[in-house]
Amino acid sequence: MEDIKGRKVLVTGGAGFIGSNLVERLAKDNKVYVIDNLNTGSVKNLEAAKKTGNVTFIEDDIKNIAKHNLDVDLIFHLGMYSSSPMYKNNPNLLNEVVEGNINILEYVKQHKATMVFASTSSIYNGVTPPHKESIVPPVSDYYTEGRISAERLSELYAKLFGANIAAMRFFSVYGWHEEAKKEYANLVTQFIWAMKKGEQPVIYGDGLQRRDFVFVEDVVDALIKASVIKGFDIFNVGTGKSYSLNELVDKLNNAMGTNIKPKYIKMPTSNYVMETLADTSKAEKLIKFKSRIDLDEGISKLLVGK
Repeated sequence: MEDIKGRKVLVTGGAGFIGSNLVERLAKDNKVYVIDNLNTGSVKNLEAAKKTGNVTFIEDDIKNIAKHNLDVDLIFHLGMYSSSPMYKNNPNLLNEVVEGNINILEYVKQHKATMVFASTSSIYNGVTPPHKESIVPPVSDYYTEGRISAERLSELYAKLFGANIAAMRFFSVYGWHEEAKKEYANLVTQFIWAMKKGEQPVIYGDGLQRRDFVFVEDVVDALIKASVIKGFDIFNVGTGKSYSLNELVDKLNNAMGTNIKPKYIKMPTSNYVMETLADTSKAEKLIKFKSRIDLDEGISKLLVGK
């Protein structure tokens, strides 16, 4: 599928990690509006995209979307708090997620816009892999409940008002522009940061927990491909392959020419996600998305830089 061209597009959370990578891609051929409160984002992430002259940045919360009088018919909604520890520290973030989603959905209804938004593979916590979109999510944590509510509200707007919305269940996304996320960055990136300084990467437990690591370029592809959605649907965004954290450290040592052993510490929580593994068949069939970048290539890309 070709890239989107000649559209007016809104990216919420567009100064964040995934959002800014998406904005760079969209800004080549579209007018892009970015709303971001810079909680885990940075305007520095938008420097390359802004050079196109096609990016308008608005520093604000997404709940205030209506006051900006934007004229867009395609929304990529990535501006939600995106890490489980954030919600443990402040459960009321869940209120903000729901309020923001309702305000975005009201915009979608009024402007007949299409929306593609960030859900999460954490919904599968406690479910035996490979993970299929059809499972009934168990109760696990605040973060997951926020994404489940976003999915259900979106389906409601599709049923009641004919909205076109795709929920994208991201697996373990890593790539460029994670610096502003700091301690909430992906483990691939955090381990690289530590090992470049000669420090041991910290692993909870024994390192046998497994992740489906997906590079941000592939995630951008999936978001764009899903923008043709009709009605409501849910898609996994992963590779269909998983690696243990011990295997990840080995790959990083091989790529960096180092021999740094991880530091193992006690598992800090009882509901830690032990394995993520996407069943990618639905996304491959319905939106023609299949990841292209394996973990070794993704690590190489990160080490070389853009």
